[in-house]
Amino acid sequence: MQDRDRRPNFVFVYTDDQRWDALGVVQREQGAKARFPWFRTPNLDRVAAEGVRFRNAFVVSALCAPSRAAFLTGRCNHRNGVANNHTPFPERSVTHATLLRAAGYATAYVGKWHMGNQRERPGFDYAASFVGQGRYHDCPFVVNGKDTPTTGWVDDVTTDYAVEYLRRQNRAGKPFSLVVGYKSSHGPWNPPQRAKDRFAGEVSRPVPNLDVNAVYRPEMRPGGYAAGNPDRAQMQRSYFRTLSAVDDNVGRLLKALDELGLAQNTVFVYSSDNGYYLGEHGLGDKRSAYEESIRVPLLVRWPGRVPRGGRTEDAMVLNVDLAPTLLEAAGVPVPREMQGRSLLPYLGGRGGARPRESFFYEYFYERGYPAIPTVFAVRTPDAKLVKYPGHDEWTELFDLKADPYETKNLYADPAQEPLRRRMLAAYDRAAKESDFRIPDYADRPGEEQQAVRPPAAARAREVLRFEAPLAPEEKDRIRDRSGLGNHGTIHGFVTNASGPPGNTSLVFAGGGYIEVPNSPSLNPAGGPWTVEVAIKPEKPDGVILARGGQSLGYALFLDGGAVCFAVNSGLGNPAVVRDGGPRVSAGADAPMVRVRAVITRDRRARLFVDGREVGSAPLSSFITGEPNDRMQIGADLQTTVVPYPKPDRFTGAIASVRLFSGEEPR
Repeated sequence: MQDRDRRPNFVFVYTDDQRWDALGVVQREQGAKARFPWFRTPNLDRVAAEGVRFRNAFVVSALCAPSRAAFLTGRCNHRNGVANNHTPFPERSVTHATLLRAAGYATAYVGKWHMGNQRERPGFDYAASFVGQGRYHDCPFVVNGKDTPTTGWVDDVTTDYAVEYLRRQNRAGKPFSLVVGYKSSHGPWNPPQRAKDRFAGEVSRPVPNLDVNAVYRPEMRPGGYAAGNPDRAQMQRSYFRTLSAVDDNVGRLLKALDELGLAQNTVFVYSSDNGYYLGEHGLGDKRSAYEESIRVPLLVRWPGRVPRGGRTEDAMVLNVDLAPTLLEAAGVPVPREMQGRSLLPYLGGRGGARPRESFFYEYFYERGYPAIPTVFAVRTPDAKLVKYPGHDEWTELFDLKADPYETKNLYADPAQEPLRRRMLAAYDRAAKESDFRIPDYADRPGEEQQAVRPPAAARAREVLRFEAPLAPEEKDRIRDRSGLGNHGTIHGFVTNASGPPGNTSLVFAGGGYIEVPNSPSLNPAGGPWTVEVAIKPEKPDGVILARGGQSLGYALFLDGGAVCFAVNSGLGNPAVVRDGGPRVSAGADAPMVRVRAVITRDRRARLFVDGREVGSAPLSSFITGEPNDRMQIGADLQTTVVPYPKPDRFTGAIASVRLFSGEEPR
């Protein structure tokens, strides 16, 4: 039971890539205009019915890690230290968690964090979270710093940890702030078994902007996401199935709060880190400034203060508003540096809120995603101006009241000169109010490839070389001998053993692995790539090396003694090359085998075993972007590149690992 301290508790739940209209209550509200009228979220609808639903909630940058940092800090991304997905969250940051903890709150973070491959959760007393993107099934968690295997669907596991935390804190009688981050609905969408057949046969309705290309992607082919495309329809159903399974888990959280007697004094907030395109403007991601990308759901329930009745608010609110809202509700002073505004005036239904007249949107070019440029914009309640630095010809102006789907660019229309002047002034004013500047931690277009990608005709450049033995003073680190500093960290049981004459090997005991941080030199995007390993397997199955996941990346693995090379280029199903010859011997007396896997200049995946080509397959393209997940040797514990046979970890000896940026000839 709670003690006499009646300060409210907080539970903030957020998903990944959930569009603002991916709620059952919104689909019903839209009626004949609903694109997904078959989608149901009964538990989230309950939150809306018992609290406040903000119809116009937005993020200040529509990308996972930047938005998560904005939720935490109440500051825009040009000021909070995170402008892309590969930057860890600055550990000294002032956040709602650090300030609540200093004020006597217990703080906890469970589930998806996804700021780089950071293991720490700054500001939180308790953490049960996973690194990077994780994976949908049997995802390894890090629980208070300890690697912990789990079984089951990842968002169910996250909810298990969250419910157990609620039970412990109820016994402790101390006010708490719990953040729950769900992996859903990030692709590739893999719902739990109970949700795999939901919405069977349903297709989305068309909307006007399916046939209007993004101004920066004129080459895109509109219509690919239309109802008549069976692959896209299946993808959309999988997207919504993961969210419906999240709705199940929201029901579990609400039930736990009710049963523990915590609901009345707990502020329950639900949102998402950004929206997601499902074919609008020919797109299928986020990042840019169209409505489907920047607009998110936002529900707030506080039974002790918010009258029931399912009120809606139309004022523009932002993800940076979360931190000042929690702090003000707890009676903690809000730092002047926080740029958001408390939402408390909206919750009581008594007025007094100062409506936001505009906000500044920013997306900074991210390495590995060259197709999406830097985007800055201003949005007001009725219009939007979008700028693309270096491309004045792309500038867009939309009248959102007359054209909510953003199909007609008015910027060059002489009849719209008054609107253009008004929005240019609003843009300058919003940029000034947010103290906007391009931060030095933002990526610069092309810098990563200029540094490491050789010309097509040039010899490949070695970017990583691991060779045993480990120097004793290095303990859990293996040194990269390429000279580029791509050192690895050993996790679990990996030891030295005698190998070929004059060399030694690293022995993986079926549980150990080596992880290598992302770096510009290890980015395989945009050109040829070569991986060479020398292995002596003790078991016929296992992951030798993997980088990335089911969207972008590559992997070498064993399947029944056959060496396999998988490549996900980002433009469709993975290409998998399998050794069709004699199987690799496994066991203590097996010989050392040398494997070379190459993404060639002519866009093929080729696989060689002991110098003999054993298979090849065409690729739709080079890998189109930098994979989020780190490289792992001996395992693939994040978002897996392909489904692997069990056991999925490598058991045996690895004498060397070499990577080349380019096609290394042999």
